Amino acid sequence: MKKYHAKPSGKILLELYGSFFKIGALTFGGGLAMLPMLKRELVDSKKWVTEEEILDMYAIGQCTPGIIAVNTATFVGFQEAGILGGFIATLGMVSPSLIIICLIASILKNFINLPVVQHALAGIRIMVCAMMLQTVVTMAQKGVKDRLGIFLFLAGFLIASFTPVPLALVVVASALVGIIAKRREAKQA
Repeated sequence: MKKYHAKPSGKILLELYGSFFKIGALTFGGGLAMLPMLKRELVDSKKWVTEEEILDMYAIGQCTPGIIAVNTATFVGFQEAGILGGFIATLGMVSPSLIIICLIASILKNFINLPVVQHALAGIRIMVCAMMLQTVVTMAQKGVKDRLGIFLFLAGFLIASFTPVPLALVVVASALVGIIAKRREAKQA
């Protein structure tokens, strides 16, 4: 984790706001659907975090209250520019939603039942699913590195898909299994 400046510059604050505003404005479908754009913007373009760090932030965001994308924005903003950076990044992430929700609420109620609107929403849902699948494949290639990883991946998928167990509990249990398994490996080595 990088050390941030005590007095962040206006430039970094503007970049944080702009990057997260763009992410918030151009992605649909919630936190997981935002992951491809978060990766592209934060890892590939800005190089504020690594792929491993974004996965860690997402895992922590999954276990903490609130929206994953907002939690990630707060983490990255804090890492880059302290408390003010966390606030500005979070504001950037939520601003588009607030603007869009206000506009949609005032307009969409008159058009929601039109077939063209229903078809557009169906198309958006399909594309969001495709983007999420691509992200899951990419993340699995980076995160699943050994037999333990394969076991946790499959067990987590099955539990999340076919049981009512809360996802936060699955993540915490996976963390505990990882800690125990890696400590055993270290002792045996």
